[in-house]
Amino acid sequence: MPERAPDRLLRLLGMIAYLDRHDGVPVDELARQFGVTPQQALEDIDTLWVTGTPGYLPYDLIDFDATSYEEGVVRLTESRGMTRPLRLGAREGVALVAALRALDGALGRTLDPERRAVLESALAKLTAATGDAAGAVDVQLAVDGAPQVAGAIARALRERRRLHLSYVNASDVATEREVDPIRLVTEDEHAYLLAWCRSVDGERLFRVDRVLDARVLDEPAQEHHVPASADVFAPGPEAELVTLRLRSNARWVAEAGPVEDVRNLPDGVFEVDLRVVAPEWLRSVLLQAAAEVLDVRPVERAREAAAAARAALGAYGPLAEAVADGAGE
Repeated sequence: MPERAPDRLLRLLGMIAYLDRHDGVPVDELARQFGVTPQQALEDIDTLWVTGTPGYLPYDLIDFDATSYEEGVVRLTESRGMTRPLRLGAREGVALVAALRALDGALGRTLDPERRAVLESALAKLTAATGDAAGAVDVQLAVDGAPQVAGAIARALRERRRLHLSYVNASDVATEREVDPIRLVTEDEHAYLLAWCRSVDGERLFRVDRVLDARVLDEPAQEHHVPASADVFAPGPEAELVTLRLRSNARWVAEAGPVEDVRNLPDGVFEVDLRVVAPEWLRSVLLQAAAEVLDVRPVERAREAAAAARAALGAYGPLAEAVADGAGE
């Protein structure tokens, strides 16, 4: 699955810091350090080579030793200040204190001891550094979903207890599940419960605002080891493969879902392959990006989206007819 832009940005910044501490790193070693292929590592270095501080003149850019590069060794010669310790202003410090306090209040008791210790340490240090400015900060993180549901999930995570969920998926199908909760995940504007679903004997992500009811059971939750990528929804090969050809203004589609491949074409046009489990989700994406859609394969998915658009327009009654008449003039 293609990585998201924020993930690559973090790796690029990490590469600068790593290369600043090491005097010449073979490409293969750099790739292993960051868990990418040698080709991807070279592409990352090529990107960094044309990146820098505002002005973007040659002396503003990050630089590498060209001779070493040709020999398969990456040697950073100019970081342009990217490795200097970050200095926060008072406003930035207070914003971080507010975010950490909200995180601690909502999820702190559900974290494992190591992560909770990191959170408490960072919060204490930032609070001390910002001084009196942090004293008046009192923030609570709102987890979407019914309060009773959010409370039950928090309790089950805290007490390591099993949960019974009444859940409605994206296709509006209601099911009853017993799950062993693992952790709460936030992604964009939604919160998800990562849990081991006993019905399918595997990990699943449950969107909290789609949980109709949650009950904490007497049984203790079993321990389950899940991969680090379990926090990201990734459909299997059994999901339908849909290819969209889009104009550049719809680049957000490549960041919005389970993308399998992205191919850049001339004039800013690109193709994106999606694994689709819920047709309703695909129709929503197509309707949002309708003005930028050039092609959809298989064509049946385009027809379904067009039918949904006509149905939505028809719901406006006479107003829809007036709009249609105006478009035809």
